[in-house]
Amino acid sequence: MKKLLSASLMCADLTDLKPAIAQLEDAKIDYLHMDVMDGAFVPNITLGFDLINAVKKSTSIPLDVHMMVNEPGRFIDRMELSADDIICVHYESDVHIHRTLEMIKNKGCRVGLAINPQTPVESIKYLTEYIDMLLVMTVSPGFAGQKMFLGAKKKVQDARKLLDEAGLRNVPIEVDGNINLENGKSMCESGAEIFVLGTSALFLKDKAIKAAAEDFKNFLG
Repeated sequence: MKKLLSASLMCADLTDLKPAIAQLEDAKIDYLHMDVMDGAFVPNITLGFDLINAVKKSTSIPLDVHMMVNEPGRFIDRMELSADDIICVHYESDVHIHRTLEMIKNKGCRVGLAINPQTPVESIKYLTEYIDMLLVMTVSPGFAGQKMFLGAKKKVQDARKLLDEAGLRNVPIEVDGNINLENGKSMCESGAEIFVLGTSALFLKDKAIKAAAEDFKNFLG
């Protein structure tokens, strides 16, 4: 099973991103996770499209753009991304979400679909053929520093079962929200392959990014 790390860029020093990106490149991080929030779908407002496009031009690390916005299809063309990048939208963000998934596919990017903690895994049953990745939120989206919700492990297990039964063993599950060494290993054992890391595991006060990334991968085994 793959173990890929996606660094949450909103946890880096946004006033001086170049050194942080250089450290993430040196640590061989697999993705740069960029949260887009609109203050409506979630109560916070974060990274904009100008910043996403600037980061894209400054690094070879693929972007993992997590859109926590209402009607995300309005914004797909605002991002200058490539085939290695992921655009992930929320199941809950649009009543016609399959249209947005098709827009992402037509743009030439990898298609991600996210579900909130309270959303049943079965909700995506008829959307699995549209996606290249499933993001299982392990906290309610919108803010860093929350505790993982109690049903996260079972939900990842159920999601892996649903994808496998649909013949989609190659579609990875990403987990996002308070991922640290201990619960990261539990998520890995449950079927997660991509781990969004922020202040709980990667951007630490007492450890360099490269060392933290190595420790996380080694702990997963």
